[in-house]
Amino acid sequence: MTWLITGGAGYIGAHVARAMAEAGERVVVLDEMSSGVRERLPAGMALVQGSVSDREVVDRALGEHGVTGVVHLAAKKQVGESVAQPLHYYRENVHGLTVLLEAVVAAKVERFLFSSSAAVYGVPDVELIGEDAPAVPINPYGETKLAGEWLVRATGRAHGIATACLRYFNVAGAARPELADTGVFNIIPMFFDRITRGEAPRIFGADYPTPDGTCVRDYIHVADVAGAHLAVARRLAERTGAGDLTVNIGRGEGVSVRELADLVAEVTGHTMEPVVEPRRPGDAAKAVASVDRITEELGWTASLGVREMVESAWEGWCLRHPGAIAD
Repeated sequence: MTWLITGGAGYIGAHVARAMAEAGERVVVLDEMSSGVRERLPAGMALVQGSVSDREVVDRALGEHGVTGVVHLAAKKQVGESVAQPLHYYRENVHGLTVLLEAVVAAKVERFLFSSSAAVYGVPDVELIGEDAPAVPINPYGETKLAGEWLVRATGRAHGIATACLRYFNVAGAARPELADTGVFNIIPMFFDRITRGEAPRIFGADYPTPDGTCVRDYIHVADVAGAHLAVARRLAERTGAGDLTVNIGRGEGVSVRELADLVAEVTGHTMEPVVEPRRPGDAAKAVASVDRITEELGWTASLGVREMVESAWEGWCLRHPGAIAD
């Protein structure tokens, strides 16, 4: 197998590319480099610079490298931005996927793994969110991921492609400091950014129906996310003909925002009391994955905990912000 990983120079993508290559899979990366970093990739790994929306570039990458499977991670993924720019998100995430799938069908590639999101579920009022829970996204980002799943499965059925959709929960941490998230959009780097600037971390809402009043989330280490991709890719490689698999990628354990803030303070040495601000629209009180399906189907479970996520993310943050360490 030779796998094309779109968005493979990004935060999650580089972890996936490295994990698959280190496990002996042949990997080539396609990335437009708007948020990708070449240095995240191992020396010698093939990198094609370009967009999945550019059919000529995709055709060339599939053909020149003899690609037999695709792992599609390239996408826009900021919820707030998707609300402000829905047309941009549909163009990038749905149109881009359409162009990629057209090229996959033309090249007779028979395995396709799609990076989806727990955002497809919306705000279900259940203890653990299983894959059969209603998918009712509440923002354009989640809508584009759900539409992407529909498109991937329909294309697989129509053209004999084995497909999988991986619904990530809250990804955090780093396998090594240089691979850490460079954005400040997720909660852990948002905490780091505030404390580095001498400002108290922010908690949005402390009056939810949870044990400490703050939202509860399922956090998953990015190295475990990469391991899940490898396990699913190898399952797809075993298949012949169409067939689809949809699985949650999480730990099945909830951590509150208050608990996470306390752990960040412990790890970083910055002990400012968080400030509580009003709830953000659309935040569910609790969103924790049921991970029974991926365990039963593949024997896969996450192995790293929240402390490892925070510690590894902090190492990566300090690599880029040398003055962040508390006196």
